[in-house]
Amino acid sequence: MLTHSVEEGTLPNRFRKLWDEIAPVGRDAGSGGYLRYALTEPELTLRGWFREQAGQRGMPVTEDGNGNLFAWWGDPVAGDAVLTGSHFDSVPHGGAYDGPLGIVSAFLAVDELRAAGATPVRPVAVAAFVEEEGGRFGVPCLGSRLLTGEIAVDRAAGLRDAAGVSFAEALGDRPAGADPGLLGRFATFVELHVEQGRALVDLGAPVAVASAIWPHGRWRFDFHGEGNHAGTTRMADRRDPMLTYAFTVLAANKEARLRDAHATVGRVAVEPNATNAVPSKVTGWLDARAAEPATLDGLVEAVRAKAAERAKRDGTELTCTQESATPLVSFDGGLADRLAALLDAPVLPTGAGHDAGVLAAHLPTAMLFVRNPTGVSHSPAESASDADCAAGVAALARVLEELACR
Repeated sequence: MLTHSVEEGTLPNRFRKLWDEIAPVGRDAGSGGYLRYALTEPELTLRGWFREQAGQRGMPVTEDGNGNLFAWWGDPVAGDAVLTGSHFDSVPHGGAYDGPLGIVSAFLAVDELRAAGATPVRPVAVAAFVEEEGGRFGVPCLGSRLLTGEIAVDRAAGLRDAAGVSFAEALGDRPAGADPGLLGRFATFVELHVEQGRALVDLGAPVAVASAIWPHGRWRFDFHGEGNHAGTTRMADRRDPMLTYAFTVLAANKEARLRDAHATVGRVAVEPNATNAVPSKVTGWLDARAAEPATLDGLVEAVRAKAAERAKRDGTELTCTQESATPLVSFDGGLADRLAALLDAPVLPTGAGHDAGVLAAHLPTAMLFVRNPTGVSHSPAESASDADCAAGVAALARVLEELACR
């Protein structure tokens, strides 16, 4: 059992010291949120910080050709490795803890184990996955999907950001795609993450173990109409795609509530985007989630059908395209139960997607959640106390000791 800690200050203080090194990177002065898009300057700065932290600990860093970084404690070519870590990138104006908490905690957990004299029987790898949020190139968990072969290399390489830059251009090369050799060296993945809800607040617990991730996906709704003059076009003569879009947003809200599911349209693009012009095209992106696959399928089909019906009434045209889909993920039950018993922690499902959800189809995977007192995520209001973050580090250290040092 891990019983010792490093001597230089308390664990919450050591967490704060390391956290403060990355806290300013990519923060927007206006909103207080973060603009850490994949492979842009802020995220590249954090990737450099990752290499520095690994170097200070004598942990060699490898890359997989897809933008994913791995820092190794133990033999980088040995098998049965225990993988941990998370991601640096953020949603637009997102919170500080979503992603980076798992990487900072992983380095500190290694410090804890070393200070206690633990030696890995199996290697520990700390990962920094690229483009987990999909905030730049549109596909969430892109790095882990590439590593596992769950997205075609050609499709990934051709994904473009709002400025027209492709993922391959940002990466500096065509992505390598699936790497069975690397993936096969991992025996387990444990991702620590800030909770993106308030269940732990209600339970009065600082740390939990995940049981499952709801099935979810993203659908693009393109509404085509006729651009025209706002001041001279009679209301009866308009083919306004904004009307169809607005109806669809309201329909998604209603259908989700009827099914106890989640539906969000948080992104929209309008052409020509002029105040005095009837739009010619409106595109909205639907994020839909539900506890069961059948519920999710029913929700999306109901929204699509209502949008198509409204488009006929408005004289507009609708195209619906699925951009990503993640099935129901039930984390390895034996591993989750084992970790819950080890940590004496509650077990919770989540509606949020993670790289752990992608990797769970390929190796035993678990997640740890750290309490978020606001219950808010993907927002500057997302937070966690230093004491709870330290509890997360201690929990991760115990898990790594159990899985890699025995």
